Amino acid sequence: MSLPAPQTVAVAFTGASGMPYGLRLVECLLAAGCTVWLLYSQVAQIVARQEMGLDLPSRPAEVEAALAARFQATEGRLRVFGREEWFAPLASGSNPADAMVVCPCTMGTLAAIAAGLSQNLIERAADVAIKEGRKLVLVPRETPFSAIHLENMLKLARLGVVILPPSPGFYNHPRTVEDLVDFVVARVLDQLRVPHRLTQRWGEADGEGA
Repeated sequence: MSLPAPQTVAVAFTGASGMPYGLRLVECLLAAGCTVWLLYSQVAQIVARQEMGLDLPSRPAEVEAALAARFQATEGRLRVFGREEWFAPLASGSNPADAMVVCPCTMGTLAAIAAGLSQNLIERAADVAIKEGRKLVLVPRETPFSAIHLENMLKLARLGVVILPPSPGFYNHPRTVEDLVDFVVARVLDQLRVPHRLTQRWGEADGEGA
């Protein structure tokens, strides 16, 4: 029997390049009926503005209102928490999200998670996901990887964390940047067992869908 898809997914934006992946992931999760708990770092605010012209204000309530309107989210489906909001549910193992994705994930965030630092809500939520045995997916956007990066990834992978670099395939003959983004987001959704039709799967004939 297959495991059910998660009802609540925590998504964290950090300061790596790749904000289109994270934003598209939030959009798809909401469209699939998931509740999304969103976190974002200070550097993610800079990256969002640089890569997408997207303003992520410092006040989480403003981000929540803007993204809920952008994605036409049902009331209560999208909640945005501040970096130091220690009374947020995902800060405790008594009320964690069903799954968590850090997308995009900086090497600094990955290292902090590997070391169990929990110095902000993103790191703490990831720490909770690991200790509670919940699905944790990291989408590290860096190249090349140093030996330090690889050792941190290996440490986390041995704990059951999914390391999913945003490496799009080309067998679907992508025509746009959006196609490349959807390929990566589809792989994340597959890890979460969230149904989607973003890409055609390997071995399917043209027109069979995804």
